[in-house]
Amino acid sequence: MTPDSETIALAAARAASDKKAENIRILDLRKVSSFADFFVICTGTSDPHLKAIGSEVRERLRDELGLTAHADGAPASQWIVLDYNGVLIHVFQPDKREFYDLESLWRDAPEVPFEDAPAG
Repeated sequence: MTPDSETIALAAARAASDKKAENIRILDLRKVSSFADFFVICTGTSDPHLKAIGSEVRERLRDELGLTAHADGAPASQWIVLDYNGVLIHVFQPDKREFYDLESLWRDAPEVPFEDAPAG
C-alpha cells in the first residue's frame, strides 16, 4: 500500500533533519494547489551538504516506504528538487532559497508542524 502524502512529507523532513538540513518547513498545498500536496523546503550550507541531504531523503524513502523519486537540479545549481508524486522536496542553498522564496509564494498554504532537530 502506498503511503499517504503527509507520511511521505514527514519522512522526508525527518531524513533531511538527520543530515542537519536547516530551517525545514512543510507546507500543506492540498487546498491551494492542483499539482502538489506538500512542499518540504529546507536549506543546505554547501554543494556537498545539498548532495548529502538529497541522498539521505532518497535512501530513506526508498528503504522505509519503498518509494523512488524523480530528481531535478544538482548541487552546483544550489537547488535540488525531489518529486514523490505530489510531494516535492526542495533543498536549497541559502541565497537560492531567499531568491525563490517559496514560503511567500505559497503563503496561503498551512504549515505542518515539524520539530527541526536531528533524531537521536
